[in-house]
Amino acid sequence: QLQVVESGGGLVQPGGSLRLSCVASGFALDGYNIGWFRQAPGKEREGVSCISSSGRSTVYADSVKGRFTISRDNAKNTVYLQMNRLKPEDTAVYYCGAGFRTVQAMCRTPIEAVGYWGKGTLVTVSS
Repeated sequence: QLQVVESGGGLVQPGGSLRLSCVASGFALDGYNIGWFRQAPGKEREGVSCISSSGRSTVYADSVKGRFTISRDNAKNTVYLQMNRLKPEDTAVYYCGAGFRTVQAMCRTPIEAVGYWGKGTLVTVSS
């Protein structure tokens, strides 16, 4: 069964950091473009950051540029999202998704462009 599993979420104070991990099970991530997405209560799922299969191309939402960094270690079948200077508005369930569409398409229209979704990990930024 093909699946991706997210981990690393939790409660953090504003200004703090978290690192999320996305691990693939049942398939090799190195053939896929991967994205991190988030969904806050009452809002649509949005693209946070996406990375190409090679790691050479990345996309970031304007709201996280300069604070979040996406990376991948294909040898470990894992994609990471390092989140620094977290803000309360970053609070959401964060999802990992894999697909073959371009990283631009994945981050712009995740519901249409992502083929495999994880179940998500909750990030809460609060004092």
